[in-house]
Amino acid sequence: MKLRDELPVDHHLATVYRYGAGFCGLVLLLFAALGFADALSPFDTAGDTIAGMTTNVALSVISTVVGLALLVGAAIGGNVASTLNMTIGTLFVLSGFAHVFVLDRPANILDFGMTNVIFSFVMGLLIATFGMYGRVSSKLSHDNPYWRRRHPEQAAREREAAAAPAGPPEARALSARKDTEDADRRRVLD
Repeated sequence: MKLRDELPVDHHLATVYRYGAGFCGLVLLLFAALGFADALSPFDTAGDTIAGMTTNVALSVISTVVGLALLVGAAIGGNVASTLNMTIGTLFVLSGFAHVFVLDRPANILDFGMTNVIFSFVMGLLIATFGMYGRVSSKLSHDNPYWRRRHPEQAAREREAAAAPAGPPEARALSARKDTEDADRRRVLD
C-alpha cells in the first residue's frame, strides 16, 4: 500500500495540509525576496535587518528553496504535503537549536540573531502542526484514514457492520438511531 493511497482525494485534511504549506511557503518567499533586495554578499554577517531579522544572500537562497518546496507540496497536496510539512517543520526547529549555539561566533554564516532563532522555532512548529493535523491526535474520527490504518481490526468490523444485510425492523431502527446519534456527536466534536 502506498502512503498516497491512504488519504481520499476529497478528504478535508488535504485542504489543511495544502493551505498550510502554501501559506508558510509564501511567508518564506517574501522573507527571501526582501533579503535579496537588500543585496548583501552571500555570507556577510553585518547586514541590515529584514522584518526584524538579520539576513544575507545565503539565508535568502535557503528560504527560497524551502519556500518553493512548500509551494510544490501545496500544489501536490494530500499526504505529500503533510509529510513535507512535518519534515520541514522538524528541520526548522532543529535549525533553531543549532543556531542558538553559534550566535555571535564565526560559525554563524547565515547571520542568525536571536529573532531568527525564535522565528525558526515558531515557523517550524507552525509548519509541523499543519503537517500533523489529523494524523497524530488520540481522538481521530473513525472515518479518518489514519485512524483506520492504526486500527485495522475495528475498522474492518465497522465496514462489515455497515455492509451487513438488514435484520428485523426493530434492529434496523435501533441501528439507524445509534448511527444518527454517533454522527451528531462527531459533528459537535468537530
